[in-house]
Amino acid sequence: MIPVHDTNPLRRTPWVTFALVAINVVVFLRMPAAAHSLVGGTTLGQLCDLQAFVERWGAVPRELLLNRPPRLVPTGAAAIGAHGPGCLLGPPNYQKSPVLSVLTAMFLHSSWTHLLGNMLFLWIFGNNIEDRLGRLRFLLFYLVCGYAAGYGFALTDPSSAQPLVGASGAIAGVLGAYLVLYPRVRVWALVPFLFFLPLRVPAWLMLGMWFVLQALYATGYGTAQAGAVAYAAHVIGFAVGALIAWPLRSRTSAPPLGYAR
Repeated sequence: MIPVHDTNPLRRTPWVTFALVAINVVVFLRMPAAAHSLVGGTTLGQLCDLQAFVERWGAVPRELLLNRPPRLVPTGAAAIGAHGPGCLLGPPNYQKSPVLSVLTAMFLHSSWTHLLGNMLFLWIFGNNIEDRLGRLRFLLFYLVCGYAAGYGFALTDPSSAQPLVGASGAIAGVLGAYLVLYPRVRVWALVPFLFFLPLRVPAWLMLGMWFVLQALYATGYGTAQAGAVAYAAHVIGFAVGALIAWPLRSRTSAPPLGYAR
């Protein structure tokens, strides 16, 4: 299901959600080669430049657990080797903090599809969680879910040298919180059945199905490309968001009209 709109009214402007969406879009537009992925035709040099960029700013599971960067990284230059053209490796000419790389990785995306899909879910569901928690607490919640997803995924694949990028883990936490706080809210969604059929479904059904699918994909069922997507990070982020929101069901409520913080 592709969410389009929820019927959950807001009491205040979700500035943090707007800011997160804007920052993600601006960062993506400044990423080398990724901004050209919509039209295709990316050269090997651009791909190597992108690989070096992602290696520097993405979160690498092996680096997170060892708390140190590798000795050789992509330099951004293309080269012709014994096995054909590829990207040149060399010692890093920068200092990288694995801990901070989880934060920077939350604002990187691999393609327009990756970016727009994440921002759609954040736009629809994030505003109500911000409305419920307050702006500062929502930002902290978002970052905690992102960090939990990043380090949790590293624990599931500690030897991986593949950079982890994207806001999916943090946004999954938002979805988990939404399921706990607003399970009965109706969400308009497009369901692919012959063509895209608009339906209004309860949040528990849409988000529950989303979580089940991510859990199945994380175990390798139903997809041949599980290694290319960090489904385990989605599952972990969702679970952490739901757990954080659970005790808030009775202790928080929608703010009064005109209230800002």
